[in-house]
Amino acid sequence: MKHLITTSDFSNDEILKLFNDAKLFLDLSSNKLLEGKLIVTLFFENSTRTRSSFEIAAKRLGADVVNLEVQTSSTKKGETVEDTVANLNAMKPDAIIIRHSECGLPNSLKSYVNCPILNAGDGKNAHPTQALLDLFTIMEHFNYDVKDKNIAIVGDIFNSRVASSNLELLPRFGLKPILVTPKEFRVVSQYKTVKNINKVIDKLDVIMSLRVQHERHTFTLSDDELEENTKKYSKKYCITKKMMGSRDILLMHPGPVNRNIDISDEMLEDPRSKVLEQVRNGVAVRMACLKKLILNQ
Repeated sequence: MKHLITTSDFSNDEILKLFNDAKLFLDLSSNKLLEGKLIVTLFFENSTRTRSSFEIAAKRLGADVVNLEVQTSSTKKGETVEDTVANLNAMKPDAIIIRHSECGLPNSLKSYVNCPILNAGDGKNAHPTQALLDLFTIMEHFNYDVKDKNIAIVGDIFNSRVASSNLELLPRFGLKPILVTPKEFRVVSQYKTVKNINKVIDKLDVIMSLRVQHERHTFTLSDDELEENTKKYSKKYCITKKMMGSRDILLMHPGPVNRNIDISDEMLEDPRSKVLEQVRNGVAVRMACLKKLILNQ
């Protein structure tokens, strides 16, 4: 039985086969591949895109979805997550999708289940389906010719599970990451790291902008300090029309986008922005993941 905890759970060949399925699902039409199957979603952190994308993907495949409302679950009475998952497993679901703030938690739950677990994000550790949909978006745009393409990952690298998963996945297919980040968000990395995107922008094929993850910071700021820091950050790291010019660069963001902090309003409307395409692709890729893990195909 396979799980999807990190992108390393799938080989390159498995991922390319997954993308073949995703291409078939891109119209997001309904089918009955998973009719009679039951999928449980368990989100201990807030989510809009990922949760709704997984639920829509499951329902498009004909599966039934049960969303456990964490705020009213027994975890609020002191039940451990492990016991919650073990009890859910006893009800024989066909897959469990979980998001949690604790790094490594989904991996630790594998021994409690008899069905696939899909990691919808664990702390700043991993977000495998986001990285898969990001790679799929890039692959589709470049007609699967991505070897030696340069991708700048811009922003809060240190706290981003999206960055973590993409840095594991993208180089496996020949993409070359460049990290663009202020010193407080740097990570120890084998990849080129710069503070100023203008130093590398003429080499770029893709820009992946990230949100500053204030909720994961170990320090707190007053409202005035936060506003001042945000202004300073946006001046250097907001992706704008002036910065992009006429360059043919794919612009991406995992969402939610902080407008005019991560990406300007103007660039979000620009044809080079693939943010909404990523959202559509996310449903198709998650449909393919559910098909693979539940049907072993």
